[in-house]
Parts: sequence; C-alpha cells; structure tokens
Amino acid sequence: MFWANFLHIYQPSNQTKKILTNVTNQSYRKILAIIKNSPKAKLTLNINACLTELLMKNGFKDVISDIRDLVKKGQIELTETAKFHAFLPKLPENEIVRQIKLNHLTNRKYFGDIYEPVGFFPPEMAFTKKIAEIVKGLGYQWILADEASFLGEDPDYSKIYKIKGLGDFKIFFRERETSFKILSAQLASGPILVTDLGERLKKHEYLLTAMDGETFGHHRPGLEKLLLDIYQSNELPTVTISELPKFFKEEVCEPVQATWTLMHKDLARNVPFSRWDDPKNKIHQLQWQLTNLALKTVNSSKRKDLRKSRELLDRALHSDQYWWASAKPWWSLEMLEKGAKELMKTILFVPDADKKTKEKAQELYKNIVFLALDWQRYGIVEDLVKEHYDEEVALRLDTTAPYIPPEEFDKIIDHLKKQELEAAKIEEYERAAQFRDRIRELKAKREEATKKV
Repeated sequence: MFWANFLHIYQPSNQTKKILTNVTNQSYRKILAIIKNSPKAKLTLNINACLTELLMKNGFKDVISDIRDLVKKGQIELTETAKFHAFLPKLPENEIVRQIKLNHLTNRKYFGDIYEPVGFFPPEMAFTKKIAEIVKGLGYQWILADEASFLGEDPDYSKIYKIKGLGDFKIFFRERETSFKILSAQLASGPILVTDLGERLKKHEYLLTAMDGETFGHHRPGLEKLLLDIYQSNELPTVTISELPKFFKEEVCEPVQATWTLMHKDLARNVPFSRWDDPKNKIHQLQWQLTNLALKTVNSSKRKDLRKSRELLDRALHSDQYWWASAKPWWSLEMLEKGAKELMKTILFVPDADKKTKEKAQELYKNIVFLALDWQRYGIVEDLVKEHYDEEVALRLDTTAPYIPPEEFDKIIDHLKKQELEAAKIEEYERAAQFRDRIRELKAKREEATKKV
C-alpha cells in the first residue's frame, strides 16, 4: 500500500498578522520541518497564492523557501487552484479562468520556475464536470475530488480513474473515512493509523487522504506526531498524487457534483453545495444576489481605469463568507458581514456604476447584516447549528475505531504535555489550554480503551 497525502493550506487575504503568525508557527513550519527531516517523505501540497503573498509580506519567507527546496528535492509536488479561494461552481467561466491564472502568476513569481503544477485542487473540493473541462483546457492533467463525487459504490483504490469524455484527464478521489478519522484526531499517531489500516497494508492499493494542513498542530495540537511517525517509518511508503498512475491501472468513471463536506442531508435533498448556496437559506440567496451584481457591474463597465474595482472583486469572491453564513454547523456574523462589505465596496468603486446599482448594493449589504442579526436574535442560528452539528459529529466519529493500547495513548499525551509547557512558558495561555483539553480527552479515551480489554 502507498499513502498519497494531500494538504491544503490557505488563509484569507485579509487575515490578521497575529493569526497568520500562530498558524505558521503551530502548523506550517512544523509540517515542513518533519518533511525536511524525513528524506523519504512525500506530500502533495496546495497553497493558495493569496497565502503565498501573505507569508512573503509578513516576514515568513522561510516557509516559501522551504517549500521551494522540498519541491526541488522531489518531496513536495504543488497543485494549482483559485488564488482567492473562490467557490468555483457558482462563477462564470471567465472568472474561474481568471482566478486560476492569477494563482499561477503569483505562485510562479515567488516559487520561480519550479512551480509547474500538473494537478488541480478546486477550493472546498467543489467538483463539477464544467470545472474539470476548464482545468483540462488550461493544460492540467488531473483534478482532485471527494469520493462523494464517485457515482455508485466507493472508488476502488487499486485503480486510477479518468473522466468519461475528457480523454486522458484523470480524477483522484479522496478517501473520506480515513481523512475524517485523522482530522478528528481519532488516529493521532502512526501506530494507530497502521492498526486501523490492518490487512489493507498488504494489498496493492493506495490511501489518498486530503485535509487542511492547519489540522496538524493548529486546529489539532499535537496531531503533527502522526505525520512524523509515518514519514519516518517504513510501514506505509508515501508518494505524490502524480506518481500514482505508475503503479495502478486506469478505468473510466462519471463523477458527480460534490464537496469534501457533503453531508447525508445534502445528498437526500440533492443540494451538493448547500453550505455555500442553499435555496432555503435566505442569507445565501442575498449573498449571491450581491455577488452577481458585483460581477455584472465590473464586467459590464466601459471604463479602462478599473484596476481598483477589479482587485476588490477578485478578493471578494472568497468562499468563506457563504460557508460562515450556512450555520451547518459553523456560523460567523463577522465573516459574512466582512464578505458582504467587500462586495458592496467593489461596486461602489466602479467609476461608471449608476446610482441605482450602488443603492441596490448598499441595500443588499444592509439586508444581509440585518437578517443575520435576526437569525441570532430569534434562535435560528442556534437551531441550525445543533441540527447540523449532530450530523457532522456522527459522520466524522467512527464507532468501529481499532483497539488502541494504553501505552500508545501515553506517548501522545507525553508529547502534548511538553507542548503545553512550552506554550505556558511563552505566555500563550489560550494555546496551553488547548493542549490541556486535548490531554483530558485522550485520558478519557485511554480509560475507555482499558475497560474494553
């Protein structure tokens, strides 16, 4: 068995330096250090170009330099994406192409000629055949999707798939169950992952996991230990995604629309993008009215001095604002207000936008914010969060997880205790509390595992 590990790292272009610093120290630098110290380690990495710019502008050039060096050594392969993490299924083709080209130009600027991606990661792993066709037309060789996009039974991970009607263009499917087990910290170390894979380790197939890079060390303190264990062991050889076709036969498939957070309710309602565009979510509908008004206003302008408006629009198309307005189960009034304001400002900056259009933009902005406040005031957010949180937990937590020896829990706990002390020493008390809470959680699981013996 081979492990093709894919990590996606991204921060919005308006991220604060404090948060960027925390994420860089807690996650990015740790991941890269592990790979540098593990010569056999391989990783497929997506870095949105807006993050590349943030790192360069805020004094984290070492992250870019380390990635560049690891690409040269063949340990990291980079993928293409949309620069500002736009939700591509809802955008017209010209905007999709623009976001991809902006991403390529910016990353090429900072990484140099080693930036030659052949694969494509659609933000939120939001797959449609239209996007695949556009990506192929731009010269890329494969696209990444969640296994929820695989029509019928689960993908056969002893095979490589091509999309029907697109010639030799390939699609790689992320294995959802193991990815969820890792990102929910059920598999917190190499030995635990190996135990979970069991007899699969002996089979001629591959494990393709995909998740946010920030999961390791930032969202999940101490989870980077899993990467360290696997990358420094010989039990699970690692490969890049682009290397997989050398080892497996190909087959044609007809993938369907999905994302990497597609839930059972979404499938039942046939609304694959409900966390970004739910027909029943009035805030989403207002957001997309404002988005489409911004697109129309900028693209129909006859003026040549549109640089400011165009830049504002590129940045304002990020997917975050719609995600945080879903309450499935995540909600942020601040994020959705900020996104709506960016779109409104885009329209107000278009030199020849008429008064009626500008007033409409302001009205939509106000309606979005006021409706969001009403949702909070009348308990709608609370009800949605509870409803969808229960499903999220049920999907991500597997009750059939393997038996884990108490001594394996102890190793992880010791690792976390050291990091808790380090955080406390430099007065990062909130961070230390995260380690403390994770230690408590693991101790409870250890006691439960001991009772089962």
